[in-house]
Amino acid sequence: MSSVLSERQKDELHKSILDYLNTNGFQNTLTALKTEAGQPDFQPDPKAKWAGLLEKKWTSVIRLQKKIMDLETRNSQLQEELSSAPSKRPSANSPDWLPRAPARHTITGHRSSVLRVAFHPIFSVVVSASEDASMKVYDWETGDFERTVKGHTKAVQDVDFDSKGNFLVSCSSDLTLKIWDTNNDWKNVKTLHGHDHSVSSVRFLPNDDFIVSASRDRTIRVWEVASGFCVKTFSGHSEWVRSVIPSSDGRQLVSSSADHTSRVWDAATGETKAELRGHDHTVEAAVFAPVAAYPAIRELAGISAPSARDDKAKAVGAFAATGSRDKTIKIWDAATGQCLKTLVGHDNWVRALVFHPSGKFLLSASDDKTIRTWDLLTGRCIKSIEAHAHFVTCMSWGRAPAPGSAATNGSAGANGVNGAVDVQTVNVLATGSVDQSVKIWLP
Repeated sequence: MSSVLSERQKDELHKSILDYLNTNGFQNTLTALKTEAGQPDFQPDPKAKWAGLLEKKWTSVIRLQKKIMDLETRNSQLQEELSSAPSKRPSANSPDWLPRAPARHTITGHRSSVLRVAFHPIFSVVVSASEDASMKVYDWETGDFERTVKGHTKAVQDVDFDSKGNFLVSCSSDLTLKIWDTNNDWKNVKTLHGHDHSVSSVRFLPNDDFIVSASRDRTIRVWEVASGFCVKTFSGHSEWVRSVIPSSDGRQLVSSSADHTSRVWDAATGETKAELRGHDHTVEAAVFAPVAAYPAIRELAGISAPSARDDKAKAVGAFAATGSRDKTIKIWDAATGQCLKTLVGHDNWVRALVFHPSGKFLLSASDDKTIRTWDLLTGRCIKSIEAHAHFVTCMSWGRAPAPGSAATNGSAGANGVNGAVDVQTVNVLATGSVDQSVKIWLP
């Protein structure tokens, strides 16, 4: 059998074995090996490079073996972690995924009610706003806490990221809006003053150049991000304006108010385009339906679909949904102000609404502690989850593009809130509650 060692390597090996035998006093074996290995003149030399080489090699091989085993274990752990990541599960990319109990993560840390949750449009980051005057940042994939953002002196009512996730805007009962630079240690870069009462809602307009806010002072204000100045004030509601959300093209706004109405506004002129009247109590939430939901809403309302060539077929902001303290949800024709359908099922105030990205479902969160899923084709509640131990105050769907879907130009199409390109968003839902926790619902 041919040896894999060169002559020099053989010579070194023989000498290191002879050195080992000599050191350990195996004289008979030493004499025999000297003869057989052709090394009759071998003399031990403690300074020679082969002195003690056999023991060194032996221990280093064992050390390397242990290292390899440790690395293999770590590798298999990481592979397992990767395969169980939310983005790798079969349902992670399912367009019809719906949240189910139990929640993947229950995150605590706030010292008072959680009032709002908002997702970063690119990274697996979620921010919660609380009555304890702070905001907290978490990684929603792992449930890990990342930081607390402080600056407001009273309850933080709402938060929203711009379309690229570079800035976060917050509003508070301390009458101010604050803009935070997420890339620079979440520093407060601007504070906007102008409202005369608690600011209850805030959103970036899709171009990120302007911010819209709603307040208990009964007004809606539009702010220029670059200067920090209020450039428009819209009046019309006779009571506290609870929320304001722009359409995906930024041309319209939908607001909800304690005056029992919701309004659709022209974002450029401040003109009321439609008044949605029908609720018997404060309207807590109002959202535009995404274009994907139009076929189901038309079917539900018995409206014949316009021809595909008709501009109205896919006009942004054609339909809206509202949720009220009268425990009902209403679907509206946002152009005419006509109520198309009333969804009844919650046993307490309806606090938040989210259209499913597929356009087939509407999700609602309520003070009856549940999240309900409504089939938009039939108007029936098809699922109810006991979500929190106390009132569910807010709910938000992930904005980041789903793994494998082409990333957008910083836009996420869910909910008709941001972006013009329809890209499937990641399947993740966050809820916040008076029980001071944030829950993350994942496939």
